[in-house]
Amino acid sequence: MTICESVCETELPCPTKLVIGSMPDVQKTPDSRRIAIDKVGIKAIRHPIKVLDMSGGVQHTIALFNMYVYLPHHFKGTHMSRFVEILNENERELSVASFETMLRSMVERLEARSGYVEMRFPYFINKKAPVSGVESLLDYDVTFIGEIRDGSYHLTMKVIIPVTSLCPCSKQISDYGAHNQRSHVTLTVNSRSFIWIEEIVRVAEENASSQIYGLLKRPDEKFVTEQAYDNPKFVEDMVRDIAAALNSDPRIDDYTVESENFESIHNHSAYALVKSGQR
Repeated sequence: MTICESVCETELPCPTKLVIGSMPDVQKTPDSRRIAIDKVGIKAIRHPIKVLDMSGGVQHTIALFNMYVYLPHHFKGTHMSRFVEILNENERELSVASFETMLRSMVERLEARSGYVEMRFPYFINKKAPVSGVESLLDYDVTFIGEIRDGSYHLTMKVIIPVTSLCPCSKQISDYGAHNQRSHVTLTVNSRSFIWIEEIVRVAEENASSQIYGLLKRPDEKFVTEQAYDNPKFVEDMVRDIAAALNSDPRIDDYTVESENFESIHNHSAYALVKSGQR
């Protein structure tokens, strides 16, 4: 006699029916603490995406996703598995164009009044050296932050741009030479219309002492070294000049400009931040 046969001869519930039948939804059981959770979900899940670049090409890359929803006080938990399902349902490779669709689907599927998704990925721009013209790729750290609030979609783009800065004080007081450093400019932008990643990168690079390249020949190295020397900037100069450029762009609603200069003669960084509206 099998286990199923022995159980069926008794009045006990059938174990097969317990497995196949509907299971209790613990996440939706009531919670008595009356404390809502602002963000609950999954963090640091990787998924392939497609990004259209300004030249008309498509970049295939891997993004790191953080996905959250608002949880009302009366629910015990959210359905974590549904976040992964939503990622995999939007094609094998998500695109930046389908980002809003995915976010709205997440809010609907999880029955949430608000949702939040961060999509962080490396983005490559092909750059030509200033003298030799030799080409190389340079990577930039890009994050798209999407949020649904009261049915409205909000998109924020954050880009980290490596540049060169040269110290005006060092140049002024030294008989020869001046110390320079690699700097990371972080631009966080909300816009009313579409802006290319390359456009955000260009604003930072054009307002630094010099750009950074993946590959330079000796004539190029001479050029960028002398360009930085002729264009010295404090960290304060960089964020102000970039902010002024963003102020003149009618597509941009608000922004945050940050610059961290990794000092070459100190064991610390110099840092400055400007937010729109603080002009």
